[in-house]
Amino acid sequence: MGSRDLSFFPSGEEPPKSLRALADQVEEDGGVALAAYREPVGKNWQLFAILPLDKVKPTPYQRDISKAHLERLKKVITKLDRFVDPVVAVRGSDATYWTPNGNHRRTALEKMKAATIPVILLAEPEVAFQILALNTEKAHNLKEKSLEVIRMYRGLLEEEGRKHEDSFAFQFEEAYYATLGLLYEAHPRFAGGAFGSLLRRVDKFLKEPLKEAYQERERRAGRVEKASVILDKQVEKVKRRGIRHPFVKNFVLARCNPLTRARKTVPSFDAALKRLTENLEAFDADSVRYDEVARAGVMAAATP
Repeated sequence: MGSRDLSFFPSGEEPPKSLRALADQVEEDGGVALAAYREPVGKNWQLFAILPLDKVKPTPYQRDISKAHLERLKKVITKLDRFVDPVVAVRGSDATYWTPNGNHRRTALEKMKAATIPVILLAEPEVAFQILALNTEKAHNLKEKSLEVIRMYRGLLEEEGRKHEDSFAFQFEEAYYATLGLLYEAHPRFAGGAFGSLLRRVDKFLKEPLKEAYQERERRAGRVEKASVILDKQVEKVKRRGIRHPFVKNFVLARCNPLTRARKTVPSFDAALKRLTENLEAFDADSVRYDEVARAGVMAAATP
C-alpha cells in the first residue's frame, strides 16, 4: 500500500509532500502506512503506521531500561492479550526508526517475540530531542536524567556543535544535569543527589558553542569530583567514630555548603566550588554528633 492509499480527515485536507514521502519510505522499509492526521494541539501532521519491530530502536541518548518497569509492562500486556499504546518514532537516514518515547514498550514487545509495532511517526527528527525532555512514561531519577542529558548532548554535538549550549535549555532542562552526567558515567555510584542543591544554583547554561561548552562541562565535572573525593575522606573519618547514619554524607556537605547563607547574590560556579573545597578540607569530623545527623536526616525527609 503506497502513500496514495492514506486515509485523511473528512475535510479532505491533503498532507504535505514530506509526510507522503515518509509514507512511501515506510512502505519501502517493510511497514504499512495507515493514516495521515493532524494532532489536536499544534495541528502538526503525523503518520500512524505499523513497522517491523526490528527496524525500531531506542535513541542512543535516553536512559537505560528499568527491569522492574519492563516486567510490569509485560505482565499488563499479557493480561490484556493486546498492545494498545503506540510508540513515538522518527526515521533515521539509515532506514531505522528511533523511538524517543516508548522504549520500555518496544522492549516488552521484543521480549514477547512480536514481529511488528504500531507507531506515531513524526516527519521532523529534531522533535525527538524535545520529546526526550518531556518523557513522562516513567519518572526519571537524577542519575537517569543526567545520563540521558549527557548522551543527548553528545548526539547534538555532531550536528549542532556550533549552536550555543543555552539554546538547548528546553531539551536539557537544567545545566547541571550535563555536569552530573559526566560524573555518573565515570562513577556509577556518584552521590549526585548530595551535590544537586548546590549545583542547581551555580551551574548555569553557557553562552558558548556546544563544542567549547562540552570542554567546560568536563572541567566543571573535574572540580566537583575533586570536592567529592575530599567529602568521602571526611565522611570516612566520621564513620570511624561509630556514626554510620545514612545521612552522614549529606550532613557533612550541608555543613560545608557555601550557599547556606547566600540569599540575594549567588557566587559563580568556580567561586562556589573553591569555597566548598576549602570548607570540606577544614571540616572538623570530630565535632559531629550522631543526634545532629539523625535530626538533620528527619528534617530532610520531611521537606517536600
